[in-house]
Amino acid sequence: MPQPEKVLTPDESPQHWFGAELRFWRKRRPGLHAAQLGPMVQVSSDVISKIEKGHYRCRRDLAERLDAVLETGGVLTRAWGMVFGDADRTRRQADSAHEGLVEGAIEVHRGRILGSDITAALPRSLPPVDRRAFLAATSLAAIAPIDLATLVAPAAPPEVPKQVRPTDLEQLRLIADGIHRWDNAQGGGGLVGDFASRSLEWAVRLLPVSCPEELRLQLLGAVARLGIVVGATHFDAYAHDDARVAFKIAAECAEEAGDWWLRAKTFSFLSRQASWLGDPDEGLTYAEKGLVRSDRLTPTIQAMLHSARARAFGKMHDVQGTLAAVGAADDAFARSNPAADPSWMAYYDEAQHNGDTAHALFDLAIHADQDPGRAGDRFGAAVAGHGDDYARSRGISRTKWASLLMAKGDPVQAIAIGHEALDDVGRLTSRRAADDLKELRQLAGRHRRLEEAVHLRQRITATLPA
Repeated sequence: MPQPEKVLTPDESPQHWFGAELRFWRKRRPGLHAAQLGPMVQVSSDVISKIEKGHYRCRRDLAERLDAVLETGGVLTRAWGMVFGDADRTRRQADSAHEGLVEGAIEVHRGRILGSDITAALPRSLPPVDRRAFLAATSLAAIAPIDLATLVAPAAPPEVPKQVRPTDLEQLRLIADGIHRWDNAQGGGGLVGDFASRSLEWAVRLLPVSCPEELRLQLLGAVARLGIVVGATHFDAYAHDDARVAFKIAAECAEEAGDWWLRAKTFSFLSRQASWLGDPDEGLTYAEKGLVRSDRLTPTIQAMLHSARARAFGKMHDVQGTLAAVGAADDAFARSNPAADPSWMAYYDEAQHNGDTAHALFDLAIHADQDPGRAGDRFGAAVAGHGDDYARSRGISRTKWASLLMAKGDPVQAIAIGHEALDDVGRLTSRRAADDLKELRQLAGRHRRLEEAVHLRQRITATLPA
């Protein structure tokens, strides 16, 4: 039997009044529950419930979509202006008048913000939109955003060629490079993840196409490379099943092509994913599979795999195993020669190496009472070495460094680094980065007497998705 809906208190605040107004208009559609309305306006049902209860601040674009779906005649958009518009103007004025944080204020990055990308599927029951009628119209006002999405949707997926050409291979390489670049700078959610999925689907459809013998290995290598970057993007967005499929495609293509470097890279990602998901034993197995015939791998690739082993041992809280794997990774990296590496390994520089090994040492410091300085020094080097092209890696390293100091060092320094981390992470669509922020927020809760720690926790809460 369904639970009765909570009685609302519209007199408590303007935000509560707005929520009650939303419920009034929803109830005018008999049988329409919050769980049904959410996907219709491209948010979760939980967001609708929180808005109605006054626990969540509605965005203007959402108010506009609610007006369109509930056919209110624009009531909610006008109400939004009265309830939230003044607050927005005040905040913009304050931001322009003051640089940096004002005492007592919470800085919130708006843009892409973690998890705010639209992931709900568009309803399929909407009537089709007449493209000619739309083109003849003079205004967007009469057409809902959800109808516009239907209007611009492609009628069919792109066609594959009748025979694989060198230009197709070049396109696969350029797309893989683009996804890798966008993923590292912005995170794997939103449009990046969607584009990645569509690109891999097109690439896989190339595999059975007639291909000249001299291009076959290149095709397999290009699809393997694309599978790796697509899998990494899905991993970052927590689409783990999709990530595993992409990595499996990459592994099969790399094996068939006889490309030991791409094979090793695939197993490195499978290792990291397994360890992240709480199965470090499987993660260790994948890393060691990648190291089979390590004589065929460059020192940089060996260092990457030993770092994956270290992260698996760290999750096991195995002190000796972790330290030995970090040592092996350091030894291999000391022999690195970028000129001998494939171009797609260029990301694994000193900053990346320090960040990867620091994560393993972080687990020892937090869970095995080991020296936190070893991890802290490496996080600091990673942060200093990563530029804006690797904003996600820099943001994650800053967040973990702040968590380490919050738990085992100077909380004041941790707070300063935590705010810097938010400057990076608040602009990303990375679920991994969001989870690291939650860990930092929890550790900051140990220092409730520090007003700055309370402020950091508030800012993290404001940055994370509801």
